[in-house]
Amino acid sequence: MISKNFSTLSYLTTWDWNQNHSLFHIYDLQNPPLQPQIIGEDLSVPWAMEVSEDGRLFITERGGNLRVVEYGMLNPVPVHAFGTPFVSSGEGGLMGLALDSNFLSNGYIYLMYTYGEDGRLFNRVVRMRVEGNAASEEEILLDRIPAGPSHNGGRLKIGPDGYLYITTGDAGDRNLSQDRNSLAGKILRIGTDGSIPSDNPFPGSTVYALGLRNPQGLAWNDNNVLYASDHGDRAHDEINIIQPGGNYGWPLVTGDEEMPESNFIRPVIQSGDTTWAPAGITFVTDGPRKGQLLVATLRGNVLLAITFDETGTQVVQVERLLENDYGRLRDVYEAMDGSVYLSTSNKDGRGLPNPGDDKILRL
Repeated sequence: MISKNFSTLSYLTTWDWNQNHSLFHIYDLQNPPLQPQIIGEDLSVPWAMEVSEDGRLFITERGGNLRVVEYGMLNPVPVHAFGTPFVSSGEGGLMGLALDSNFLSNGYIYLMYTYGEDGRLFNRVVRMRVEGNAASEEEILLDRIPAGPSHNGGRLKIGPDGYLYITTGDAGDRNLSQDRNSLAGKILRIGTDGSIPSDNPFPGSTVYALGLRNPQGLAWNDNNVLYASDHGDRAHDEINIIQPGGNYGWPLVTGDEEMPESNFIRPVIQSGDTTWAPAGITFVTDGPRKGQLLVATLRGNVLLAITFDETGTQVVQVERLLENDYGRLRDVYEAMDGSVYLSTSNKDGRGLPNPGDDKILRL
């Protein structure tokens, strides 16, 4: 049961989220939960992960290695190691990962990484084929996404509609987020062959939503509603419900700010003056935590568990799990068997590495 694996604390601090963001409660955990299981150690900034139908856990390391855990052990030999023109600089490098819905038959894996060209940095999305434990035949699907030493976004997910969704940051140039002709500061949507879906909100454009600063998480709930995490400016981190063509306001507004006569969409929850630095997110699909959104946080050093009302548009409870137990948390992912995987990010230059970092945990 997932609820038995999040923390070793006897009591769990949570708060009910109201307009004042101020109602705190203590909940007694009658059955002390088990420790999370470490299934991978000594990784270098694991950024994204996904489990295939045959049980292999694929992991990207920001330094450029695609890794795999199989039979409960991390294979010491990378599935693929990226070289020139690949660049791992600042927050850039090998980031997002998604497996094709027919991965076992076609071997397709989708990756996003940073590269250098004529003294400039860009991000690109590629498709590769995994055969055995090696990947080859790189095919570029989307190229020349603005990149920088920070704010690269980088999350990839295949949605319930079969399309590939991509998060991009503003690459340090905040004005790009409101520019519909730029790929920066957006959520993008393409076919798994790189084509532009005919029902994208802006005809002929890969842009699906705009006005974002540094989104690093994507997840759909049981009703196929898309949620995304976004890093705010000086706290005010956000969880947004993504609408086709929606504008989320950055850099003109952040958090709960409003602008008269604008159509900016406000977040479903924001962190206020506290910094979460939210990264990967996933919905729990079974068990006592079914319907909760799990949010891995970097600066926050905590796994957030957010409970929504029946509409999915109002937050009724936020729990803080594993607080300070494992340091910075980069990604959280629920596999088809209900297992939840969590990765640390203590070697990213902003954390304090613990023995064995970085780690992959199974809850």
